[in-house]
This record gives sequence, structure tokens and C-alpha cells, in this order.
Amino acid sequence: MHVAIPLYPRYTALDAVGPYTVLAFAPGNTVTFVAARPGEVLDDQGGLTLTATKSYADLPYPDVIVVPGGPGTAEALNDPALIEWITVAHERTRWTTSVCSGSFLLGAAGLLKGRRATSHWGWVEHLSGFGAQPVNERVVIDDKIITAAGVSAGIDMALTVLARMTDVATAQTVQLAMEYDPQPPFDAGSPRTAPAGIAERALGLIG
Repeated sequence: MHVAIPLYPRYTALDAVGPYTVLAFAPGNTVTFVAARPGEVLDDQGGLTLTATKSYADLPYPDVIVVPGGPGTAEALNDPALIEWITVAHERTRWTTSVCSGSFLLGAAGLLKGRRATSHWGWVEHLSGFGAQPVNERVVIDDKIITAAGVSAGIDMALTVLARMTDVATAQTVQLAMEYDPQPPFDAGSPRTAPAGIAERALGLIG
């Protein structure tokens, strides 16, 4: 199973690296970072690069695509090479997935019309502009399109995909190998539970 993760300037690193770690752990999988041309691509913090080892043209039809989000999504919506690659690749994927605002790129590719989809809580409602039905859930499955909420939800999404790609026991094995056993120190991971004023401060960090 070949998984492709497209990179574009100012992606959020965990959106890409979380699913990469889950899916690359599984036996028999190949996970490749792709971009318009091979080379390093800088993340949204300006201090970390991932290397795209293949171009879009080199890998037109992967089995799975994982589209990360990040502040660079706004610019990426106007990247015809990326949008066309998503559109064409989706024709043959087994699963087309996204993390956080990566779902907006699926929307720009025309893939979310009439579908349930999610994104980061701060922007999920705007998916309706692409004809999608916004859903405030951590992972949303609609046929072969699987979208994840903000950043860390990409790990949950990747485990969900892995269970369908192989079986539940394999996904559980990878989860345990990663010791993915979230026990956050604060109950502030959702605007529903965060203390007053925290949501506004959080949006200020990523807006």
C-alpha cells in the first residue's frame, strides 16, 4: 500500500508527521512525501523542514493520500498543481484523507460536495462553502473520504485508516508500539471544555 502526503509551504508538521508515523510503522506500507518538485519544504513555524522525495508527477496514483493542513492552506488553495494532483489521485485512491484545514484542499478539489467532513474547530463551519456538511467530530468517514479535526486528530484518523487498510489488530499493535495513550495534563483540548478566554487566545496562535 503506497501512501502519499503532499507538502506545501507553511504546513503544520504534526498534521503530516503524525499520520506518517502511524502508517509507516505498519508492515508492507510505503509512505512518501510529495510536492510540486522534490526537495525540502518549510513548516508553519519556520524551523522544521520535511523532504519531498517525489514530485506529484512521480506519484500520480497512490493508494492513500493524506493532505495536511496549516496556515499555508490559504495560499495552497490557489496552487493549481496541488489541487489537480488531489483531484486526479482521488480517482484511484482507496482512501482520500485530510488533517485539520487539509479538508479545505479536498473541498477545493471538488471532493466534498454533499459529504460530511470535519476540520479544525475554528474553521470547520466554513467547509459549507465547498458544499460539504460540516461535522464537529474528531474523525469523519464518508465513503472513501476520511477527514480529521485539528492537528493531533490526524493520529486518530491514521489509525482508523490503518484498521481498514489491514485489520483492527494491526492498528492496535501500531498504537501500542507508539504508546499512543493520550492523557493530557489539562482538559482544554476542545472549545467545549477549555476555560473562558482560552479559545480566543488559541485562535490568535494559529490565525
